[in-house]
Amino acid sequence: MSAAPTTKTFGKSTRTVPAASEKAQKWYPAEDEAQPRKTRKTLRPWAPRSTLVPGTVLILLAGRFRGKRVVLLKTLDNGVLLVTGPFKINGVPLRRVNSRYVIATSLKIDLAGIDEAKIEEVSTPKYFTAEKAKDKAGEEAFFKQGEAPKKKEVSSSRAADQKAIDKALIANIKKVEHLASYLASSFSLRKGDKPHEMKW
Repeated sequence: MSAAPTTKTFGKSTRTVPAASEKAQKWYPAEDEAQPRKTRKTLRPWAPRSTLVPGTVLILLAGRFRGKRVVLLKTLDNGVLLVTGPFKINGVPLRRVNSRYVIATSLKIDLAGIDEAKIEEVSTPKYFTAEKAKDKAGEEAFFKQGEAPKKKEVSSSRAADQKAIDKALIANIKKVEHLASYLASSFSLRKGDKPHEMKW
């Protein structure tokens, strides 16, 4: 049975002295006691920002096409967005981008006339998986090491999908004056520009 704390008087003041069993240990155990692991927080389902609406013009902040203005076609799972240039206007093909690396502008483009079934088809992960070329082994591959690598050829089906989606989109873009030249121009900041004060 543990001893109860005692009350001692020191001059005019009194204080409670803890029992010997409650005092801090002078020596610590040589081996660390296993601490219970902290449970990770459950992953929340991703919800797109209110500004990420299909038809919104986005500015890409990272990747090969950084600084380009693109049109949002669809929000996919896990923060991925399906966008297009269109390719004929600024050279950006159908591609997936992370929603963290885009700025959504207040400009929106009408997506009327675009085949929704085609957008559903190109928004699957399987559509964007690159086909791994088989490495050629042997004497032929050895002598081709010094040669410049061949350009990747775009498959005819992918080019047809790009044209099918861009055709209706470009028709809607041409209805708005100066919109095509706006999408073709790249975004950049100059000295003295204050992004936090800009109206996107």
